[in-house]
Formats: sequence, structure tokens, C-alpha cells
Amino acid sequence: MKRGHQRKAVRKPVDLSARVGGLALPNPVMTASGTAGHGAELGDYFDLSSLGAVVVKSLSAGPWEGNPPPRLLPAAAGMLNSVGLQNPGVDAWATEHLPALAKAGARVVVSVWARSPDGYEEVGRRAVAAVGATPAGRCIVAVEANVSCPNVEDRERMFAHSPEAAGGAIAALVRGLEGSGLPLWAKLSPNVSDLAGIAGAVLAAGATGLTLVNTLLGMAVDPLTGKPRLGGGGGGLSGPALHPVAVRAVYECRRAFPSVPIVGVGGVTTGYDAAELLAAGADAVQVGTATFADPQAPRRVLGELEQWCAVHGVDRVGDLGRRGVER
Repeated sequence: MKRGHQRKAVRKPVDLSARVGGLALPNPVMTASGTAGHGAELGDYFDLSSLGAVVVKSLSAGPWEGNPPPRLLPAAAGMLNSVGLQNPGVDAWATEHLPALAKAGARVVVSVWARSPDGYEEVGRRAVAAVGATPAGRCIVAVEANVSCPNVEDRERMFAHSPEAAGGAIAALVRGLEGSGLPLWAKLSPNVSDLAGIAGAVLAAGATGLTLVNTLLGMAVDPLTGKPRLGGGGGGLSGPALHPVAVRAVYECRRAFPSVPIVGVGGVTTGYDAAELLAAGADAVQVGTATFADPQAPRRVLGELEQWCAVHGVDRVGDLGRRGVER
């Protein structure tokens, strides 16, 4: 070979494939529940099949109106929301929204919630029926249990704030999902003193994985009136302010449960944020609040994650979790 014509090394593409337990995904980036609509709304901005999965807005057994307006409010480093889990119910969703997701080639994670253990069992049964009712149901790859909602049988306290209540909700949902074979991820609240204890309770009750974390409790008050600025009173704080909380939750739960599938969510706005959660111990990540400012945020984050890995010599995105403390 002549001098000056040395062949440059060609770097192989980054392997973006991910596994969340037994679920194989083409990459580790998903949408976050409540930020991507009920169906294929974001399909106007990018190819939904290019993401690892699309997590839909939380569904209850029947339709739910949610909280009065105003429901959203910008915060210094994120957003307060008090939507109140408005949704059409799982049956209507399966008829009206699921077919468009299937047509788009999306892998779908169904987020569900209820106000009592019996409600979790019912929404589970209805979700199973939705999977089997039409060919569109084949695109459903997992169920995510939102347990950060009020328990009417426990003085309206959140299921996720008590190991017993959270475990009871998951056990009921497991009964409802019986025979479906779908992975079940419990989405937990950061507003507790012992997150690992509650994680242990939901795993013992039958959850196969964890989604960490839901929003932080917050509120905005009008100084002229002294009244809350959101129609529902308080709300959930999401966005960049939540990210360090999510990183710690993932880090601590990974060390408490070395082999349990974990999905990290909270303030992911860049590929670096995604890499940080993966390095902390997540198997996949979700992009949520960033989508309100940039509907292409999930796809952009995926591209930035791939670029970050290439620049830093990470051949497989799945290797990120092995850096630092070994699992």
C-alpha cells in the first residue's frame, strides 16, 4: 500500500438492540405514558416502528373524565400536570386507537390503572380481551401498571405509597392478566422513603419488571388568591427536574434487584440522559415531557444515544449497564 493511502478503520454500527426481561426490542427508547396520546398521534412526526415501543396513556376499565382545567402548567425545570388520567376506557381504546398503532408497526405497551384492587383485576381482564379480539392486539408486547393513583379502599392514598397496597394492586392485575403471557411492569412513585421496599412488594406480588419513576408531587399557587393554579389542586412534576431522582431510583433498585428488568423514565431530553439511565442500571428508557416541546423527541433521543455510543466506543448499548458498578 502506498504511503499516504493507509486505509482508515471503519467502525461498525452501534448495536442498539435491547432486552427488557424476555422482551426483545430493536432499541431501548420508548415513549412515556401520558405524553404520546392514546394511539398513533406521534406518527405524524416520525415512524413509530423505529422506537423500541410506544407506551400509551393510562387506561381504566371504563371511561374516566379526569380533572377540571387547567391541567398543565410550566415549571422552572419541567412541567406540572393534573390531567387526572382522563381516558376512553380500555374497550373503546382497543376499538378506536389500537388499529392505527398496529398499522404503524408500533410495539405497544398498555398502561393501566384503577381505583381499587378489583378495578385492577377488571382492567387486566379487559386488556387481555383486547389482545385477543382483533389481529391488532398482536402488537401489544407488555402491560405497565400505573399504581400512582388513589385507592378508594384506603382513604384515597396512593397505591404506590404502601408496600401492602401496591402489592395488592399488582396481585389483582396478575389475576386479570392470567393466561396472556404479557410481561407486567409496575410503574412506581418516587414520593416514598423506601422505594426498594415497595419494589420488592410488587415483584413478590407478580410484577415481572419495574418502571422507575412516576412524577414527583408538586403544586403551584396564585399569590394573589392563595389558590392552586391547577384545576385538580396539586399535580405531578415531570421534566428535567425529575431526572436525577429517576437516576437514583434506577441505581438503587438495580443493586437491590440485580436481575429484574427495569425501565427508566424521568426527564430524558437528550441521548446523554438516556445513556445515564442505562448506565445506572435501566434496560430501556422512556421519553415523556420533552415530547410536548418537540414531538420528535423520542426519535431524536434515540439518534443522539446512538451517536453518543459511537463517540465513546460503546459497541453495544446493552453494555452501558456494565460500566461502573457491576450488576
